[in-house]
Amino acid sequence: MDKYPDQKRAVQYLHPPVDPFDQRMLDVGQGHRIYVEQCGNPRGIPVVVLHGGPGGGCSPAMRRYFDPAVYRVILFDQRGCGRSRPHASVTDNTTWHLVADIERIRKVLEIDSWIAFGGSWGATLALIYAQTHPDRVTHLVLRGVFLMTRAELDWFYGGGAGRFWPEPWSRFAALIPENERGDMIAAYHKRLFSGEMAQEIRYARAWSAWENALASIHSNGTTGESPGDYARAFARLENHYFINDGFLEFDGQILANMGRISHIPGHIVQGRYDMICPPSSAWKLSELWPSCELRMIRNAGHALSEPGISAELVRIMDGIAEEVAT
Repeated sequence: MDKYPDQKRAVQYLHPPVDPFDQRMLDVGQGHRIYVEQCGNPRGIPVVVLHGGPGGGCSPAMRRYFDPAVYRVILFDQRGCGRSRPHASVTDNTTWHLVADIERIRKVLEIDSWIAFGGSWGATLALIYAQTHPDRVTHLVLRGVFLMTRAELDWFYGGGAGRFWPEPWSRFAALIPENERGDMIAAYHKRLFSGEMAQEIRYARAWSAWENALASIHSNGTTGESPGDYARAFARLENHYFINDGFLEFDGQILANMGRISHIPGHIVQGRYDMICPPSSAWKLSELWPSCELRMIRNAGHALSEPGISAELVRIMDGIAEEVAT
């Protein structure tokens, strides 16, 4: 039985399941090897899928937003997570390493340019990659926009979202002494990188549970316990990126650099009731992006699996395919 009645309906909008025609481990340097897969049409329209987190990894469901007869879909697990190795490692793991990894994948697969498709942190990375390599991106398709700003981090880890979700926030905060709660990211950082595996997993599960509890509009504020290995990679990588402000040069860098990609067609799909990445970021981005279409999805939160979000993303990708074909 589905946990939430609407979850099953999301699947009806997706394309049928598809298996990869290519899977490989790619050496990207600094001791990192990343998992890369391709599915769909080997001669189709290339699209690179950027997963969230950081640290979330890609999943088979992500393949299903694209018509496999039309698209050549490239998915990969970013450094330190999923099937990439070393697992949960933050050494030589920054936004700029990831941008370089995306370029390496493009060159190895002999792709001239491609669509960048990403949600949440994946939207952040797609925007930064496009601003770094604007001649390599033909379209940007973003979901649940996160601009890697201090205001967004303060909202989610400084008590803003907790005003709407006091029960899960209380559980998240309870593991931290009161005198450290003024900086929850730093407090969790100390424990996620303590060197004691049991403690790291305990705090990683709490970090992951806080985010998972708010992902769906149908959530009641509780969530199942994540597997220890997954939670540890997810929490360590996310915390590592957030405590370093995404390794950006200054707060608001993405918005400041929108002029570099103003010519690239863009689509933003944003849940109206997204508690993790509030809609104001998507709105600000769209205001600085003349070739962008913003679609606010009513009765939707943050998750990729929200029915309205899934339906709109498939509609957009099918529409781009029709444009290219004509």
